[in-house]
Amino acid sequence: MSALTVSHDPEQGWDDLVRFWEEMEWPEGSKVEIIEGIITVSPAPAYRHNVIAARIQRRLYSVIPEDWEIFQTLAIAVPSRLGMLIPDLVVAPVREHTEADTHIPAALAELVVEVTSKSNARHDRISKPAAYATAGIPLYLLVDRWAPDGPTATFYGEPKGDVYRPLSSAKFGEPLKLPAPFDLVIDTAEFPAD
Repeated sequence: MSALTVSHDPEQGWDDLVRFWEEMEWPEGSKVEIIEGIITVSPAPAYRHNVIAARIQRRLYSVIPEDWEIFQTLAIAVPSRLGMLIPDLVVAPVREHTEADTHIPAALAELVVEVTSKSNARHDRISKPAAYATAGIPLYLLVDRWAPDGPTATFYGEPKGDVYRPLSSAKFGEPLKLPAPFDLVIDTAEFPAD
């Protein structure tokens, strides 16, 4: 099943779009995001997708500070890019905030992780990293199961404008080094192949 987009009135402001996103009854189990001002409804991620996210999460827990957390279904807001995005993983300090319980400002995130699905790979490669970089999220990990040259994991950093610089990359089966503050090697051989 592929993603469904829901159009909205382009005259609506950010607050109206977020209110619609929060108040609408969406299909149970679906992932509902606002990507570049368009509400996108995707099916829940498949088993292999979740296994990859879980293995990354397990490794990250061994190195993050006690006052940080790893979230799997937390929306992060990027109003300047008309985005309410739900990365596969968000690493952020646990803080008191005044936002609605449905999301946090993207600037609070230290790392976001996206694992591509066949139907949404373009968003994970282009739209979402542009929003994450614009928001100033320092680090982005893309696990691209559908990369044209074969499954690859790429770690990005040093955001400037809406672009990240690639810091390291590994084909599935090779180790991927994440620099400080994580100082971690992820063994992509643990990722299930499609």
